[in-house]
Amino acid sequence: MISGISSAQSKAVTEAPAVARSARRPGDKPNLLFIISDQRRADTMAVYGNTTYHAPVINQFASECVIFEQAYCTQPLCTPSRSSMMTGTWPHQNGCVHLNVPLRPDAMTLPELLADPDYRTGFFGKWHLGNEIFAQHGFQEWRSIEDIYEQWYAPGHSKDARSSYDHFLRNMGYKPDDTKKDVFSRKYAAELPVEYTKATYLGIEASNFIYKNRHQPWLLYVSTLEPHTPQTGPLNDLHTEDEAPVPKNYPGIPTTPEPESYKCDREKTKLDRAGFQRVARNYAGLCSLVDQAVGRILWMLEVTGQSENTIVVYTADHGEMLGSHSMRYKQVMYEESASVPHLLRVPFRSRRARRIAQPVSHIDLVPTMMHLLGRDATGLGGHSLVDVLEGKRLPEDVFLEWTEHAPDSFGCAIPSGRTVVSPDGYKLILYETGVSMLFDRKRDPMEMINVFGKREYADVQARLTRNIATWQKQTGDKVVLPV
Repeated sequence: MISGISSAQSKAVTEAPAVARSARRPGDKPNLLFIISDQRRADTMAVYGNTTYHAPVINQFASECVIFEQAYCTQPLCTPSRSSMMTGTWPHQNGCVHLNVPLRPDAMTLPELLADPDYRTGFFGKWHLGNEIFAQHGFQEWRSIEDIYEQWYAPGHSKDARSSYDHFLRNMGYKPDDTKKDVFSRKYAAELPVEYTKATYLGIEASNFIYKNRHQPWLLYVSTLEPHTPQTGPLNDLHTEDEAPVPKNYPGIPTTPEPESYKCDREKTKLDRAGFQRVARNYAGLCSLVDQAVGRILWMLEVTGQSENTIVVYTADHGEMLGSHSMRYKQVMYEESASVPHLLRVPFRSRRARRIAQPVSHIDLVPTMMHLLGRDATGLGGHSLVDVLEGKRLPEDVFLEWTEHAPDSFGCAIPSGRTVVSPDGYKLILYETGVSMLFDRKRDPMEMINVFGKREYADVQARLTRNIATWQKQTGDKVVLPV
């Protein structure tokens, strides 16, 4: 029996090669598999330039994918970003503009939009869109891993209910470390042996789902917490300092104007180089932990004969500063926070790596899946990326948003703002109040020099300001920005 899983789970995993494979063939309705990491930078993978992190599974997977070199979330914060990935609408349209805002019942997710009774649907992992541990929004099977959001459960949902992962740990003989709340804290769970971590648990459960539903089409989201905070785990020392160095733009403190909230976050991070180095090694270990879980999932696709008929997406809800500009976490519009890895494998179209250089957005994710399934995706916030792959869509601006809310984890409040990333290499960040920023990313890829207000960039700034205003009008965005 595989260590850390039940006999039933072990039987399903280990016997898969010897038992009946999928009776379905390429050409049948395809399966859809979404793997989402929380707070993962793009430059943690070989295809984005990182050849030292130990991530053999994802690096091999990427060699069979479309690689979107410049992919962005819609807002660098968990709940808003996830709302767009699930619905294809902007946070300001679906209302999930802050953390812990429940996704409204009328905001339709991909399985609800698909509305195909042939599909078995599942959501496994971190949801962060309300009623965390309860099945909802068109998902028939639900495996939850978080027990810290009970205060945001809707009426009628018991705050004493516990996640699927909580039950798993208890069945394995573990007892909650937080005896007052009778839950396993994030840090306690994160530092358990590999076979009992959240990532491994999700890998096992997802593999079982894939095996069990091999004779019918299915749609599955697997959403790992890792490498999100607490950014510690059983593989903290897997990477050396050379393999997991601090970012190249550390300390990277700009000498040009920067929003006061950014300075506030930096000042309250309170880590020196040694501190960021320790976090970087831990973070790399968590990426490797995710890699082994993804390996279980992709292996099950292969041995059950479903790989050739399964669309696979790998991405993250947002990035992580990890010491870039001497900052940590997300919520700022620097590249390390706003950009994400984005891999797409559509095996019945191609299994060769292909790189797409133009900027793309998570807002396009749901329309892309609908297009691949032969469904209409009009009325959503984005467009199908299949059009990009087929050369039917010219490079366009990508937009991001930020809506001011209560002070963040550092106690710093960022004003509302809107960002545009242009195909010709500029990024404009307009904030409602305070300092705005403009970066010429062709000349300044590390985003060290804010050229906002510089005479030589006046035409670029005016053009991108107009483009943001046009996008706001098209999407019903009411935030008032400086002209």
